[in-house]
Amino acid sequence: MDGRDWKKFLLPYEQAVEELKVKFKTLRGELKSREEYAPIEFVTGRVKKISSMLEKAKRLNVPMDQLESGIEDIAGIRIMCQFVADIERLAELIRSRQDMSIVYEKDYITNKKPSGYRSFHIIIEYPVQTALGMKRILAEVQIRTLAMNFWATIEHSLNYKYKEQLPADVRARLSKAAEAAYLLDQEMSSIRGEIVESQKMFEDNSNLVNKVLSNIQELYFYHRVREAAQFQLRFNEIWETEDGLSDLSSDLEIAIARAKKGDQN
Repeated sequence: MDGRDWKKFLLPYEQAVEELKVKFKTLRGELKSREEYAPIEFVTGRVKKISSMLEKAKRLNVPMDQLESGIEDIAGIRIMCQFVADIERLAELIRSRQDMSIVYEKDYITNKKPSGYRSFHIIIEYPVQTALGMKRILAEVQIRTLAMNFWATIEHSLNYKYKEQLPADVRARLSKAAEAAYLLDQEMSSIRGEIVESQKMFEDNSNLVNKVLSNIQELYFYHRVREAAQFQLRFNEIWETEDGLSDLSSDLEIAIARAKKGDQN
């Protein structure tokens, strides 16, 4: 092992992971605001451990002075989606970005690995602004469904335990589990419309409840204590059935408008 300062070596990768997580989380929020549905469920990221990086360099015969170009996943971002169709949608969004460039893609969904592993990998080149100037680094973006991620996490743990030498029976059971996860994704995709509609209804209702409760608090702010208490009682009565929540919200808007007008007078 060379005598480099590994902490300083990894700093740009740590910065890249944090920046990319923020950018993809921001993308999720923007898509939900514009389209009411985002292909991103959640985002995680990590910098490869030094031991894992050295093991991979040894396995791939990457010289120590070529780690930055030979190990493409020192910085790793993982994006989880609900449906397989979301993966291609997200890949298109990444291809269209101007703050990162695509080096190449690996489609392990269409062409699964022999183990059963499925995921979509995009190797990107990402510019990091450091104290010493701009540095372009390689990072790997993995896009997969929740089912794919569950299987891959289990496989990774087992490979670590058995040092990449899985017993035949474990490999066979993992392969069956991979197919079960794939069938689950297919089944969920077949009812995607109903799932998305249900999620939207739930989110809309949740937003309406938050709005009603905030408006009740606003009435208290305007010292309309009795009126606010009455609205609170109405909310408590309809909370279980949620029937009449929209009418309650409309009545609250009128009450607040009156309160504001009275406050101005």
